[in-house]
Amino acid sequence: MEQHPVMEYPGSAFFKDLWEYVDDAWQRGVLFMDTLRKRGNIYNEHLAQGNPPVLTFDYKIVMDGRNFEKPVNFTLARIINRRHQPVFKANDDKERRAVQVDQETRTSTSIRRPIVILDPRAGHGPGIGGSKRDSEIGIALTLGHPVYFILFFPEPEPGQTLADVQRTQVRFLQEINRLHPDAEKPALIGNCQGGWAAALIGADRPDLTGPLVFNGSPLSYWAGVEGKNPMRYKGGLTGGTWMTSLFSDLGNGKFDGANLVAGFEDLNPANSLWTKQYNVYARIDTEEHRYLEFERWWNGYYYMTAEEIHFIVSNLFVGNRLEQGLLELDERTRIDLKNIEDPVLVFASSGDNITPPQQALNWIIKVWGSVDGLKTHGQVVVYLLHKTIGHLGIFVSGKVSKKEHMEIISSIDLMEYLSPGLYEMVIRDDADPAETEAYTVKFEERTMDDILALDDGALNEGDFRAVSAASNFNDTMYRTFVSPWVKAFTTPFSAELIRQSNPLRWSRYAFSDNNPWMLPFKRLAPIIKENRRKVTPDNPFSDLETSSAKAVGDLLHTYSDLRDDAQELCFRTIYGNRLVQDSFKYRMDEITEQEKNLKRTMEKKQQIETEQRMKAAMESGGFIKGLLRMMAALMGADHAIDQEELRYIRQLVTFHNIMTRTTEASLKRKMQEQVKLLQFDEQRAISAIPKLIRGAENRLTAIQIAEALVHADPVATKKETRFMDQIREMLDDKKTLA
Repeated sequence: MEQHPVMEYPGSAFFKDLWEYVDDAWQRGVLFMDTLRKRGNIYNEHLAQGNPPVLTFDYKIVMDGRNFEKPVNFTLARIINRRHQPVFKANDDKERRAVQVDQETRTSTSIRRPIVILDPRAGHGPGIGGSKRDSEIGIALTLGHPVYFILFFPEPEPGQTLADVQRTQVRFLQEINRLHPDAEKPALIGNCQGGWAAALIGADRPDLTGPLVFNGSPLSYWAGVEGKNPMRYKGGLTGGTWMTSLFSDLGNGKFDGANLVAGFEDLNPANSLWTKQYNVYARIDTEEHRYLEFERWWNGYYYMTAEEIHFIVSNLFVGNRLEQGLLELDERTRIDLKNIEDPVLVFASSGDNITPPQQALNWIIKVWGSVDGLKTHGQVVVYLLHKTIGHLGIFVSGKVSKKEHMEIISSIDLMEYLSPGLYEMVIRDDADPAETEAYTVKFEERTMDDILALDDGALNEGDFRAVSAASNFNDTMYRTFVSPWVKAFTTPFSAELIRQSNPLRWSRYAFSDNNPWMLPFKRLAPIIKENRRKVTPDNPFSDLETSSAKAVGDLLHTYSDLRDDAQELCFRTIYGNRLVQDSFKYRMDEITEQEKNLKRTMEKKQQIETEQRMKAAMESGGFIKGLLRMMAALMGADHAIDQEELRYIRQLVTFHNIMTRTTEASLKRKMQEQVKLLQFDEQRAISAIPKLIRGAENRLTAIQIAEALVHADPVATKKETRFMDQIREMLDDKKTLA
């Protein structure tokens, strides 16, 4: 019997595509709702467990601040192992490098420098810096460092202050130094708000700290570019610190971290209200696990005491007193960032809308003024810029960890050999693919103008000074006339009711097993996963969905842009008004002329003493100091220092037989002394090298070491070659006296 072809009616392809899309869309909808249900359950479970850290590494508690005479909710934890061991592909050199430690520098964890990580306390709990295997903790463990993590609990101890927290962290560092007597001082890595916490310790007790690393850390709270960085205007538009005092009073003496998280989400409503959720819906088959892992941390809300949050907002965010050297933790402790002695590395990103590069870097200008100021104080500052990564990606992204954090932690010891000054850490992915080294790293000299180029070219802060003055006035009025009444009507029950009424909390309760209406999604989800029917990639309705979703996101972005522009205009109109500024002028002059004169007198006295000491040390010392001076001059001849040059010096001072009579820490101090002499009077310091390196054998050794240092630079410059010729001529026994 002859078969006839099936007749295709007009529009059948259209209805076929439509049916495929609808079938896929409703399945994704059910799976998405089930994902929200799981998110709510995870929130409830995490809450029932006490909101533990989201670390993916095992740890043990070394010290518990809750047991101190002045208790605080902080503990010191030692990371003892990684729960998930790395698995590598056969030829994955970049990945494999994460577990390679140079044979020459491999030592036991008892003498490697400890790494201490401080996570942000900005509404969330700790652990995000170690929530993945590819993280700061993972890299530090791989490189053989003992790793410590400063944890904190959801509930603060009654009455604890920021000064109490800082003193507790100092005690933690004292204990770490005691546990590792043969190692160099611990390096502190501060993520976001953890950066200024690390800065407080480094400035107050430089005797306890090694290099400091600030990842996306705001230290210049007023900085930013006009038309961008809207978060810095929030304090002024709400009248300053008094709102913080109000929320603390309504919380019965505690400030709810969910309020801070809500502020972060409000910064980008397109992502918070739409894009984040839509991406999960659109890629529900692959995105669920990643989304739930992140939400576990994002939904863990922690508390602060009223004293803590008021001090932070008043003195840092609104008052900006840290970079001005005016921050007083208490009557005994005044913080001046000039007191930091060890190298500082700042990691910032242009894609960060919470801590833009200006807020991460401008404090360097405010504290030291110029590169000469850095050199005068013997300070090394390095900054590393990423072009696109967002705020959390700076210390969460696995790709960033395997590149930027790998090179940062690898360079922590090497930075101490840099000459005082300002550098940019430049990481290039231009190595030979056949080599194990995936990246080349240079420390290129920079000026303060390079930092200013990231800003508007000037540090215009007059409007923010008016905000600070107005904030103090408003807060005083609130505390005097309103706060007593709010406290009188606030009870523990009312405070808890307000906390649980926060949309960030009840939305988790609503989409969880607590809600019986979520039961159908729980039952349907496993069935759908077993019978999943995905739409074809070329389905026109999928393209229509993608375009529509993008249009919604663009609309929300347009709204937020208009809102931010309006808020900035309102801010400038109010606080840029001459009448407002004149009204608070008497409060805006925070440093008196007497304090300025005293400061100038002390700096002048210090400068005179430094010059006398430098002149006396110019021709004193022996072979080792002369060799270190020669190497420092050679390394800085091209104003760009390669990581390989620093590694060569470290290997030399660690393993060469002429250096074995002293410790690496002592040799680093001697190297820093010679660098300061070169910066004080380079020509005179170089001319004095033959007086320090005497004897034919010593001079031959010095020349050989210098030549090896030149070869360590992948591309030796003409300046380095000329200086090498000068060294040979200076140390030629036929021309100079032995």
